[in-house]
Amino acid sequence: MKDKLIIAGPCTFGSYEELYKIAVLLKEKGIKYLRAGVFKMRTSPDSFQGLRDEGMEMLLKIKKELGLKIVTELTTIEQVHKYGNKIDIIQIGTRNMYNYELLKEVGKTKTTILLKRGMSATYNEWINAAEYIKREGNNNVILCERGIRGNSNETRNVLDLQAIPYIKKNTNYKIIIDPSHASGLSYMVEPMSKAALAAGADGLLIETHYNPKESLCDAEQTIDMDTLDNILNFYKNM
Repeated sequence: MKDKLIIAGPCTFGSYEELYKIAVLLKEKGIKYLRAGVFKMRTSPDSFQGLRDEGMEMLLKIKKELGLKIVTELTTIEQVHKYGNKIDIIQIGTRNMYNYELLKEVGKTKTTILLKRGMSATYNEWINAAEYIKREGNNNVILCERGIRGNSNETRNVLDLQAIPYIKKNTNYKIIIDPSHASGLSYMVEPMSKAALAAGADGLLIETHYNPKESLCDAEQTIDMDTLDNILNFYKNM
């Protein structure tokens, strides 16, 4: 699909069968990058924290069986040492944008890094975080705008589409948009995805499930496969 980076998949998953079914459906749509969380950083300690090492083995198995590239968040230096060169894109989550020791460690790998913007970070703080990675020798850094904190409770965050032209004008980094975490509401994902593509984003990171109501976390912001089709069709016809 042209040259945009389209990453899709569930926030997390509870079984191999669930993830495999999602992966097959995504591959049929031409999606090459499967995103699924196995080490989940959750605000509440009572929330599901992911399948961790067991989940990573499932991801790697699907990578081998279906030929999909896998994207997942690593949260510790130990995880980077263990899995950093086995996955295709290491995601650094919003909470770890300021974790400079972790940034330096992923900078020592050759794996592409997806650096999410801190939920209250300025553009310069975000760019400087990327520089920590580059200084260690890894130039394969993609920035991900995932919404910043606002003053309203109606949406989860505020999607800052102005970040797209700013990053493109002032840096050489690619920038993709995560509309799922930005809004926290599934009905907003399609229009915000289209707006991001129209504004020149280099890609999208979208939480997708064959039955969003069955998602173990963030079900309210997860879209179904038909909605994903609408976004992909918009992209193809741009």
